[in-house]
Amino acid sequence: QQTKSSPWFATDGRTTSGEQQQLNVLNERMKTAAWRPSKMMTTTTTKGAALARGATTATTTLARSTTSSSVSAGAKGSGVACRASGKGKFGASAAVSVTPASTAVEQENEVGTMTFTTWLLKQEMKGNVTNEMAVVLNSIALACKQISSLVTRAGLQGMTGLAGEQNVQGEDQKKLDVISNDIFSECLKNCGRTGTIASEEEDIPVAIDQTYSGDYVVCFDPLDGSSNIDAGISVGSIFGIFEPNEECNLEGKSIVTESTDGDDLDISQQEALLHCCRPGKDLLSAGYVMYSSSTVLVLTVGDGVYGFTLDTLIGDFVLSHHDIKIPESGKIYSFNEGNLKGWDDGLKEYMDFVKDGDKPYSSRYIGSLVGDFHRTMLYGGVYGYPGDVKNKNGKLRLLYECAPMSFLAEQAGGKGSTGKGRVLDIVPEQVHQRCPLFIGSTKEVEIIEKFLS
Repeated sequence: QQTKSSPWFATDGRTTSGEQQQLNVLNERMKTAAWRPSKMMTTTTTKGAALARGATTATTTLARSTTSSSVSAGAKGSGVACRASGKGKFGASAAVSVTPASTAVEQENEVGTMTFTTWLLKQEMKGNVTNEMAVVLNSIALACKQISSLVTRAGLQGMTGLAGEQNVQGEDQKKLDVISNDIFSECLKNCGRTGTIASEEEDIPVAIDQTYSGDYVVCFDPLDGSSNIDAGISVGSIFGIFEPNEECNLEGKSIVTESTDGDDLDISQQEALLHCCRPGKDLLSAGYVMYSSSTVLVLTVGDGVYGFTLDTLIGDFVLSHHDIKIPESGKIYSFNEGNLKGWDDGLKEYMDFVKDGDKPYSSRYIGSLVGDFHRTMLYGGVYGYPGDVKNKNGKLRLLYECAPMSFLAEQAGGKGSTGKGRVLDIVPEQVHQRCPLFIGSTKEVEIIEKFLS
């Protein structure tokens, strides 16, 4: 049996006496080297950068051990002043110089590791969202997870094709349009923090009775670009959140208070309508979810734009795009040129402009607002859906599509315009009001405005 008195004893129980002697010699040399840093430093000019790094490390270690007992720290204002005596003094300026780098590293580390729920908690700590609003945003994320699963399996479970009905705009509803609308509505109702919801698929806004607090107003398009579902092309959901009106006075308002069927609305329905018909500049939060090769949630709470990708292994959205910024300009235009004949002359001239020159613009058009806008957010350029002879104000809805997307664009450094003015300044007079939209890089939108002026 081995004992510590054995001449060949070692911690692993397998070292021979000869090997142990070699270890002892190495230990002695290491001790000698550790206590003679000055000699190591004098050899740096001849032995290269490797020994220089070793000498610096040894010197720093000794300096810290010598002065650790005499270092004191005190707060001055918002910063921290450090004073050290003896060798190796550490100044406050050194700590300040490290801060930007550490912040950048922290932001980089958050990408791919921070979940949407954790991000919301941090936004709440910053005062960007309230607890009630965080609950609403989480309920929207839950609805989008369910819709994402349905979109993926639509072709296998008979959810493609028409539902046999038309929505309030006279458009044929797809089966997933109806299902997605039900999912969105139920999630928002059950969260207990929503007072009014308005859907593109519903005739009028709905006041929710089972709310507990918050009373937020949520306008949403449950499934944008649903005509692409059967072809497996990207589709998406769009939402915008308003703060509730403290005073809901119907008198003197120019808002349409009759349903599309011509029936009079009761007081609660009129108040719900009034809650929703507000300019986009009043939005607290807006965002979209794109269902494509991956499911991506992009949103803003008024402090920059952030993107989250759904990780199906953990069932949660994870931060993947930190502080998105639209490039100031971009050589990509996204228009449905099949409608060119009915456009204004100024817009026709713009179409000639983007095709002329040595480096003409590239044309990219999916036919899904979410997909086209997401590409524009990342690569720059401009997306447009103008009015024409048939539809003077275009086909995009102000509350459900134009206002939320324009709010996102401006938060990312871009611009949203009708060609004549800012989209976010328009006060809706009808809950399903339409408006032309030109959105994307600031310089590109301004070029279109010049052609249309």
